[in-house]
Amino acid sequence: MKYVIAPSILSADFTQLGSEIKQTEDNGAAFLHFDVMDGMFVPNISFGIPVMKSIRKATRQIMDAHLMVQDPIRYVEAFRDAGADLITVHYEACPDVAKVLVKIKDMGLRAGLSINPDTPVEAVREYLRLWI
Repeated sequence: MKYVIAPSILSADFTQLGSEIKQTEDNGAAFLHFDVMDGMFVPNISFGIPVMKSIRKATRQIMDAHLMVQDPIRYVEAFRDAGADLITVHYEACPDVAKVLVKIKDMGLRAGLSINPDTPVEAVREYLRLWI
């Protein structure tokens, strides 16, 4: 099994964001993880498309957009355009999970599916074929 380290920029010191991203890259992290929160699906609000777009110019790392937002299909094209290589959505936030995963894959991106701790894995088993 190959392991991938994907540091989350949410834990960075935003006054030193450029140097902290460079430090992750210099130390072998192939991915950068973006925890995108809308204040609706999860109670917190983080950052969005403009932040990813500006960071895309500063790194060659794989940009992993974890959309913890309600009805994420509304944003997948904008995150692709901002530089995302991988978009992960939450099963519980999608009225039609298959439609979202297929759209992400059809745009040429990698797709990921997250579930909340109280969601049984069996609930998402049928979607595995859409993102593997």
